Amino acid sequence: MTTYGSFPGTRPRRLRSSPVMRRMVAETRLHPADLILPAFVREGVSEPVPIGAMPGVVQHTRDSLKKAAAEAVAAGVSGIMLFGVPEESKKDGLGTPGTDPDGILQVALRDVRAEVGDDLLVMADLCLDETTDHGHCGVLDSEGRVDNDATLERYAEMAQVQADAGAHVVGPSGMMDGQVGVIRDALDQIGREDVAILAYTVKYASAFYGPFREAVGSSLQGDRKTYQQDPGNVRESLRELALDIEEGADMVMVKPAGPYLDILARVADASDVPVAAYQISGEYSMIEAAAERGWIDRDRAIMESLTGIRRAGARNILTYWATEAAQKLKEQ
Repeated sequence: MTTYGSFPGTRPRRLRSSPVMRRMVAETRLHPADLILPAFVREGVSEPVPIGAMPGVVQHTRDSLKKAAAEAVAAGVSGIMLFGVPEESKKDGLGTPGTDPDGILQVALRDVRAEVGDDLLVMADLCLDETTDHGHCGVLDSEGRVDNDATLERYAEMAQVQADAGAHVVGPSGMMDGQVGVIRDALDQIGREDVAILAYTVKYASAFYGPFREAVGSSLQGDRKTYQQDPGNVRESLRELALDIEEGADMVMVKPAGPYLDILARVADASDVPVAAYQISGEYSMIEAAAERGWIDRDRAIMESLTGIRRAGARNILTYWATEAAQKLKEQ
């Protein structure tokens, strides 16, 4: 009797046998257009300022920011999310630099739009934390608590000045209740129905934000647990998603990315608008620090982390490696 085949009868390894085979059957692919570059611009500096906790990332001057934007365009990156770092003396309780047409973020928006036009989506962080002397994302009441509705009035003003400065997209990140609806109304009132809203829909009170606070010169004392989400919760993320979409969000975001891939997957399954995820400063710094010590392969770890975020459901990824990763993808 002739026997055909032998154990094991199924051999999945055949589809892993060579680089070209693995590439052909890959279920998840990264593309430069998936990526968005977060970038910091600091007022009053003549040279880029290295961020100690984020090796390779700087607080840009206006000129070096324009160069970074042009490099992102050349690499095929889709967008640049700008964060302004004002001079310390200009911060106040209301975050006045955030609504000053000549505040550093608005100046940078005009600079970058003049440099890249519509070849790159120019995005503006819409929050008060970089511009307040107390470091919170909103206006404080008489007892030192963040006043949700007073903060919404400031966000409406910020949206309008950012749109006037050239933002294609605004990214409300403060996690105030009702922020998306108020911002949409404010933009529509000045005839800027064309400006999109990338809502920070899911933003957890995470320990991984530490290096970012150096990057923006944060003045925060205490924490943001009364408005950012509890890391143990899932259902409230889906509730926030439903509210933001109802209020008019064009895109939604999950932040952080890596520690919350389960949340990202749930949001991506439930959302009928594009979903982004932010690979935040702590995620970046851990890989850079481990690679510097020779503990991991830096380039492989970067691409693997981005692939994992994409696989979990992110249409777009905000990452400090955006330009570098896009250049590598184009070379493949």
